[in-house]
Amino acid sequence: MIVYIIKRIGMMIPTLIIISMVSFVIIQLPPGDYLTSYAANLRQEGDMVDTDELEMLAERYGLGQPIYVQYWKWVSGIILRGDWGQSMEWRKPVKDLIWERMALTVFLSLISILVSWFVAIPVGVFSATHQYSMPDYLFSALSFIGAGTPGFMIALVIMWIAMRQFGLNVGGLFSREYMVEPWSLAKFVDLMKHVWMPVVVIALGSTAGSIRTTRANVLDELQRPYVETARAKGLRERKLIWKYPVRVAMNPFFSTVGWTLASLISGQTLVAVVLSLQTTGPMMLRALTSQDMYLAGSFLLLLSTLTVLGTLISDILLAWVDPRIRMGS
Repeated sequence: MIVYIIKRIGMMIPTLIIISMVSFVIIQLPPGDYLTSYAANLRQEGDMVDTDELEMLAERYGLGQPIYVQYWKWVSGIILRGDWGQSMEWRKPVKDLIWERMALTVFLSLISILVSWFVAIPVGVFSATHQYSMPDYLFSALSFIGAGTPGFMIALVIMWIAMRQFGLNVGGLFSREYMVEPWSLAKFVDLMKHVWMPVVVIALGSTAGSIRTTRANVLDELQRPYVETARAKGLRERKLIWKYPVRVAMNPFFSTVGWTLASLISGQTLVAVVLSLQTTGPMMLRALTSQDMYLAGSFLLLLSTLTVLGTLISDILLAWVDPRIRMGS
């Protein structure tokens, strides 16, 4: 097991290096840079341009120099000093901007993931053990609808129903009076009053797909000879189902941890924009569209790192629950 983990870590390091290079190159592809655009906009609006500030930023991050020089300044700053760069649009350190919204994003995503799993696993198992029954057809139809409908469309429909039928404004995570207030018990209670809407929207799509995956895997495992052997030995049906087929059918959940960690940061960007959520997703989208290179690059690097780290965790979990995987490696 230890050798297996070391091999996976050895593969992870060069992968992260390549990802960081590709992320930085992608950010540099559009012509010009944000510093040039920012100065041009100030001049067009008649505002004064602080040339000392522009020169300081250009020197600090190597702007105007070859791309490999800019890349090295960026990466060495992250590794050696914890400096993720300066957001040129917000005029704040990138790490401060990201961490301001990170807690809310992780909180919302974790709740959505747990709700999805707690609903999808029992429903998928029930659907598999009652194949071709009326509940099975019903759950299958609902899961197809949920998987085929974009999250932002579901958000718009729920917002329209809440506003039209109940007169409720369900956008955002806080009421207006708590938007800029420091954290308190009253603010947390207000958050819990608003969080149900994005949780339902975000969890619905992943729940629908997980139900289909769980159902298909449990059905496949129920055909295995070991299930018939366990039945022949007199093992109770409920205990048999949850102890053997369901345990093996959980492998896809372990294998998708890599995507789950990244989704903690991205936070369903389009849904967050529609619902006006104070999460990292809208900020990442704005950084990409405004060519705020260090903020956008940091988001891309962070998402990629979490995906690679999540893949490592998935490999370890799968090797732990299914020894055939590590033996095959």
